[in-house]
Amino acid sequence: MSTYSYPRFPIIGTPLTSNAIRVMMLGCGELGKEVIIELQRLGIEVIAVDRYPNAPGHQVAHRSHVIDMTDGMAIRALVLEEKPHLIVPEIEAIATQTLIELEAEGIVEVIPKARATFLTMNREGIRRLAAEDLGLPTSPFKFASSLEELQQAIDQGIGYPCFVKPVMSSSGKGQSKLDGPQDVVKAWEYAASAGRVDAGKVIVEGLIDFDYEITQLTVRTLDANGESVTAFCEPIGHVQKNGDYVESWQPMQMTKKARQKSQEIAKKVTDNLGGRGIFGVELFVKGDEVWFSEVSPRPHDTGLVTLASQTQSEFELHAKAILGLPVDVSLKTPAASSVIYGGMDVKGIGFTGLEKALALPGVAVRLFGKPEAFLKRRMGVTLASANDTDQARETAKLASVAIKTVSP
Repeated sequence: MSTYSYPRFPIIGTPLTSNAIRVMMLGCGELGKEVIIELQRLGIEVIAVDRYPNAPGHQVAHRSHVIDMTDGMAIRALVLEEKPHLIVPEIEAIATQTLIELEAEGIVEVIPKARATFLTMNREGIRRLAAEDLGLPTSPFKFASSLEELQQAIDQGIGYPCFVKPVMSSSGKGQSKLDGPQDVVKAWEYAASAGRVDAGKVIVEGLIDFDYEITQLTVRTLDANGESVTAFCEPIGHVQKNGDYVESWQPMQMTKKARQKSQEIAKKVTDNLGGRGIFGVELFVKGDEVWFSEVSPRPHDTGLVTLASQTQSEFELHAKAILGLPVDVSLKTPAASSVIYGGMDVKGIGFTGLEKALALPGVAVRLFGKPEAFLKRRMGVTLASANDTDQARETAKLASVAIKTVSP
């Protein structure tokens, strides 16, 4: 029986000493916070960076900084100051060209790779890679840099209904469904105002007649010989409203062929992107047919359900894969998650009803600690494990409804 002996870092030092392994998180929301916790459990020193103070990840890291992460000079200065071994991006709105330069200069390693971060920071790079370079099935799409180009793209083939999204955004920001010509101007203006960075370009996608969406969490780490290996978590089903995840559950029941195609598509994309870590590959499914939608080279928001469902959550998987360590993608129990929204625009929001939520069978609660709430900002999530996903979904939703937000 062989013994695993090839982690990326053969020696893990002690945080806050000269032999520490230092990881810099760029973006420290609820997903980054969980990754930081898992890295610290493995003895890693973590520097948390975000655009606003007291972000969730700031609250659990060894050190924190507030900078404009789209400012390449600011990122470079901070990297030279902190001297991290690894940079782990958690969001899209980052000066990726600077990351490419830093990696090329041998100053730092970017997870999963600087190229992957660059390609996935906007929908154009990854969609062209998937459809044109890899030949994967996708929805019909075109890109538009003006209102006139958007209308032309719709009139010359995309048609109605269709969807317009900024090339760079997350959590459904700036996305619209267009049912007719009357929606075009409003969709263009919303995409321009709500995208993470005003790139002056949108993607317009034709409607696919799909049955459901899944997230195929895909992990790349190292085997005992130091070679890259890929592992797949059980598929995650989810419901989105206006492009934003509302609930998710695992496992999602699929046909054997659809499951196989999902893994094949996910592997083609992640093999091309390369590197180590977890990838959230979003797919549309109808019967045995599967279409590629998007990929995030980091933990996925729908993957919050893995805090309850898997032996190792997506955050633990990411932390271990980053270090080149063995991972366990096995399912522990069927489970579901349901979002807790802010419900109001206020700083220092409060929560009531946790005792009601936690009295439900198999329920856990995660409040993210975001310092400022918005009407539709995710402030927490309820998790429920059960004998099957239907029961888990019902319980998770009951738990999230039980928790109320209150103004301080």
